[in-house]
Amino acid sequence: MKKLLIIAVLTALPFTGFSQSIFDKFEDLDNVSSVIVNKSMFNLLTKIDVDVDDKETKDYIDIAKSISSLKVFITEDSKVGTDMLSTMKSYLKTASLDELMRVKDKDANIKFYIKSGKDEDHVSELLMFVSDIQNAKVDGRKVETVLVSITGDIDLNKIGSLTSKMGLPKELNQIKK
Repeated sequence: MKKLLIIAVLTALPFTGFSQSIFDKFEDLDNVSSVIVNKSMFNLLTKIDVDVDDKETKDYIDIAKSISSLKVFITEDSKVGTDMLSTMKSYLKTASLDELMRVKDKDANIKFYIKSGKDEDHVSELLMFVSDIQNAKVDGRKVETVLVSITGDIDLNKIGSLTSKMGLPKELNQIKK
């Protein structure tokens, strides 16, 4: 009976909501720049005294309240970029995300994935993967691959405010179901 209980606990462990994600392994690598913003920071941002008569600011505050986490990983290392792609593909097999859109041009390849939310205007997760980036630099470092993960109750009608206020890629504005 004790063995059965231990097996049940170990089996359920991945579903218990630890804030760890499959992508967190990139956070500690020397050749990866990362930005991790958790729910507490978004709550703090919504308490800053700002002019809420501005629609974009109001939308930003609304969407910030609903985000659980934002994770951005950037690398110039092609081996790490390949690992990010492999990790993302593995994650997609188990996470029930749907491909929303692909953009391929001479400067980069961008893929967007979403996990459905409470209705057609909301998603619970937004994943963006940018690879084969040409001629882009961040703080003087060449950028090869970018992985962005946003989780929460994300209103797609207000995503433009988030991209504008947080300096996220403008391609996120095109996301609509």
